[in-house]
Amino acid sequence: MSYQSIFKPGLFADQVIVVTGGGSGIGRCTAHELASLGASVVLVGRRAEALEKTADEIASDGGQASWHVCDIRDAEAVADLVGRVIEEHDHIDGLFNNAGGQFPAPLEEISPNGFDAVVRTNLTGGFLMMREVYRQSMQGRGGAIVNMLADHWNGMPGMAHSGAARAGMANLTRSAALEWARSGVRVNAVAPGWVASSGLDKYEGAARAMIPMLANAVPLKRLGTESEISAAVVFLLSPAAAFISGELMRIDGAASLGGRLWPLAEHDRSEPYNGFHRAVDPDALKD
Repeated sequence: MSYQSIFKPGLFADQVIVVTGGGSGIGRCTAHELASLGASVVLVGRRAEALEKTADEIASDGGQASWHVCDIRDAEAVADLVGRVIEEHDHIDGLFNNAGGQFPAPLEEISPNGFDAVVRTNLTGGFLMMREVYRQSMQGRGGAIVNMLADHWNGMPGMAHSGAARAGMANLTRSAALEWARSGVRVNAVAPGWVASSGLDKYEGAARAMIPMLANAVPLKRLGTESEISAAVVFLLSPAAAFISGELMRIDGAASLGGRLWPLAEHDRSEPYNGFHRAVDPDALKD
């Protein structure tokens, strides 16, 4: 089987697109879809084993992918990484700033080091990737950037460090869209809600116990799929979004809308889209 994308074959032929956090979850899925559409995908992450596995999957499916280990929180490492990618591919057409991570904790129990670690991963690292890709390639030839957010608009109780970082990335996205428009660079962001991704399996204790109940808080009465997030990213990277920049796209089944008093009717009318032929349901949803 191959990826069942809704986009036309060859959409990203001859394009080079960098995907951070490309070894698992949404990043892995999006890398597969981009490669299936003709892109030369560059996977970036901190674990060589996961990156190599994803690259091998893409190659066995007939796509092109390379990989680089990099701590995106390290400015020198990011500059070196982008330089090596340009040496190998000549230019960079797209960046999916997907890498991130957080841990559940009450605000009063988050240490300064823990707060800083989450902000550097979810905000500073994304900034460094954007800056170097722009400086070393996109400033002279244009391109498209898609950043990763989360549903932070109403606060993120239990993950306030992540909410602060995501809110910062939202503002950074819009600032970059304004500043870099002169270079033909579009900058947008996606904000997934609850998604049936491998990331759910990283949570433990009370946070994990809540996962099977999440669908009840979504008006569409289900979790999203990795493919549904990937499709939005691919659209924003594509020529079809040529007049879209500075947009923050919520992909959450309407979970971020309305108030707690609005009743959510029980139904099964929302059919998920899952084009990813290698998708696996997280164990957290099987508990």
